[in-house]
Amino acid sequence: MIDALTRWSKERPDSQALIGDQYALSYRELAAAVERFGTQLRAAPARAIALALDNSPLWAVLDLAGLHAGKPVIPLPFFFSAEQVAHSIRDAGIDCILTDQPEQYRKILAAAGIETSEALTHTFNNQTFSEIRLRNIAARALPAGTVKVTYTSGTTGHPKGVCLNADALQQVAASLLAATRGGADDRHVCVLPLSTLLENLAGVYVPLLAGASCHLLPLAEVGLSGSTGLDVKKMLAALIQCRATTTILTPQLLHALVAAIEAGHPAPQQLRFVAVGGAPVATRLLQRAETLGIPVFEGYGLSECTSVVALNTGAERCLGSVGKPLAHAQVKFAGDGEILVAGATLLGYTGDAPVQAGEGASTKFWPTGDIGHLDEQGFLHLTGRKKNIFITSFGRNVSPEWVERELTLHPAIAQAAVFGEARPWNVAVIVPRGATPEAIGAVNQAIEEANRVLPDYAQVKYWLPAQTPFLPQNGQLTANGRLKREAIWQLYQPAIEQLYKENSTENV
Repeated sequence: MIDALTRWSKERPDSQALIGDQYALSYRELAAAVERFGTQLRAAPARAIALALDNSPLWAVLDLAGLHAGKPVIPLPFFFSAEQVAHSIRDAGIDCILTDQPEQYRKILAAAGIETSEALTHTFNNQTFSEIRLRNIAARALPAGTVKVTYTSGTTGHPKGVCLNADALQQVAASLLAATRGGADDRHVCVLPLSTLLENLAGVYVPLLAGASCHLLPLAEVGLSGSTGLDVKKMLAALIQCRATTTILTPQLLHALVAAIEAGHPAPQQLRFVAVGGAPVATRLLQRAETLGIPVFEGYGLSECTSVVALNTGAERCLGSVGKPLAHAQVKFAGDGEILVAGATLLGYTGDAPVQAGEGASTKFWPTGDIGHLDEQGFLHLTGRKKNIFITSFGRNVSPEWVERELTLHPAIAQAAVFGEARPWNVAVIVPRGATPEAIGAVNQAIEEANRVLPDYAQVKYWLPAQTPFLPQNGQLTANGRLKREAIWQLYQPAIEQLYKENSTENV
């Protein structure tokens, strides 16, 4: 990355690299700023540096400066709870926080009993940020070569710190640049928080490798608030005003974008590549986007594999798949169908021993926990999460995501969660598109149609209407669109158990 900046600072010195709401940086200015802050970080006593800032050119400058200095940088998401922030600080041995919200962090640190030695104020292009130095934080022995620690939020418990090196980041960024055919004329608009590895890597590193420009607006200006709040009109306005050619969305954001355009809001006209990932994407949603002329391409990845592993592209696309593996990635499968990935995998987790390379670094296959297969054309298909598979009382393995995908292909069903562990038949909790008798009848018809393409052991016998949609706000959906199955089960377990009780003589 640093080599690319140096190159573009000479070949395209006056071209805009980073554009914020208050200032922009040319490639010459960006390279100089990264060199300046990198030198300061290298000389500073800090061992591990946290970034806790809103999206802005400054965020990217400090991130790249840490890369230049060879010191671990740990992005801290603002959607983390105070407890998760405190855990991350101790877990990674963070002894310096760079933030544009010092008061918020002082409160978090005080509540967690973390002492500070001093807080320095810095200004960059009239943008002020604080450097908070922490006391009595035990050093953590991160794997050798760690330059970034990205925390996976998961669904419960403490987040896990994934340690990555510069070579892995470079490999994935280069693969994405080639796959998306990025060029110097691109204008990427960051919609996701830069603390998200996908946006950090694909939204900043990739455009900079291409010599393109990256728009880094405060999250409020692209319509995001907290972890789930969205003003889709602001998001559309930002994409239109910046004349975005590329952007990255989660399934929830894509759904909001599609719904808004279908309702008559103007569509961004310059977009050529909209990457969508973070959770499975309903095929019908991709079809709706395609009808509107939105160039959407589904991908797949995970933090442990430095984000993106596979991606559909303009040249090679298969609806219903997550695309072909990127150039750097090798994919194979365990006996149970689990996807194993080599190439640009993690060095290890914080607090754990480094991951061993086995036969060598190039053949270090990581067990993803996802079940899938490659088709004859080489496209990767996901069928579910290994840990979510349940076994019926007849001994059949069922991936609920597989059944849910078939159900939500039908317009009558907005969302579905399928259960059937140790039972003779399966039950679905369904969010219908409407509460009228006609809407309920349409759900029954949709289930019948889905059952025709499912084997008998995977079919849905009965269903329950959900009390409310599955949302991050009610704890039934993660921020990136994955079902929180345990939370849904806990809420609907009494009703599901009653269904089994009332129909216990069937198929037994």
